Amino acid sequence: MRRREFIAGLTAAATAQSGAFGQQSKQARRVGVLVGLAANIDMPVARAFLKPFREAMGKAGWVEDGNVHIDYRFGGALSDLANTRASAAELVALAPEVIYAQGLPATLALRQQTATIPIVFTQVIDPVGFKLADSLGHPGGNVTGFVVWDFEIGGKWMQLLRELDPKLAKVGILFNPDTAPYAPGLVAAARDAASGVEVIELQAHNDGETEAQIEALGRERNTGLLVIPEPFTNGHRDHIVAQCARFRVPALNSVLGAVDDGALMSYTFVWDELVSAPVDYIDRILKGASPRDLPIQAPRRYEMVVNLKTAKALGVDVPPVLLARADRVIE
Repeated sequence: MRRREFIAGLTAAATAQSGAFGQQSKQARRVGVLVGLAANIDMPVARAFLKPFREAMGKAGWVEDGNVHIDYRFGGALSDLANTRASAAELVALAPEVIYAQGLPATLALRQQTATIPIVFTQVIDPVGFKLADSLGHPGGNVTGFVVWDFEIGGKWMQLLRELDPKLAKVGILFNPDTAPYAPGLVAAARDAASGVEVIELQAHNDGETEAQIEALGRERNTGLLVIPEPFTNGHRDHIVAQCARFRVPALNSVLGAVDDGALMSYTFVWDELVSAPVDYIDRILKGASPRDLPIQAPRRYEMVVNLKTAKALGVDVPPVLLARADRVIE
């Protein structure tokens, strides 16, 4: 082949490749993400959420700013409902092909904005009760996803506290009623499993109320605390852990990161798995599936974590049988 023809061939190939890349860029798909439990992308909750999500998208073949463009919005550090609704409206206005929602407030806000754009959620409880879906097996609308747990986990939490302290006499259940509309179902399940243990609701709206509630509980003997993971307790995680240490109250606290930062025990879903699992549904929707036909799923795996350093500081002897069942022990 003559040099002139060779160069012409290279030029034509380069032009074709450039044109194909330009065409691919124009055809990039659009996905929205509403992180309900964070105010911005720099918050620990946001980073912990987005890392496994992005890794799962990459494994599914979706390259950010390559064949997919992702718009991120945030609900607020304490799930400010007004901010969550505003962020949901912004995302819907961008007309993405599918939106990934973290948490119940974010999912409800998005559903109020659109009945057509597919929404895939995570960390939601009772989606049928909150009218997000017709049923778990057949959602029937534009919303599907992965529940965080069902109400029965409240009984499991109570059971673990009773195993931790056979002399347990009273358990306080901490939550903010304004940010945890699903709390009554969890409290009811905990009461059913209490078996003679007194159960009291500790409703708190700010740090002052939280401190007073935990201090009062700490004045009594053979008490324990059950912290319901929800927007308020997520946002006030460190304060709650600190007050439990200060007033020597053993707590089962399944808020993300609480046990690593000093809470005594947690029992909940495996975070990375729950966050990344919905990417399969996002991938399928981008390829033509309808959310109405994708069943709502439960977490694939739960784990129990015990912090022995905290147990020692509180003077709590963790029963060997309970310790042997732990998936992870912090020493």
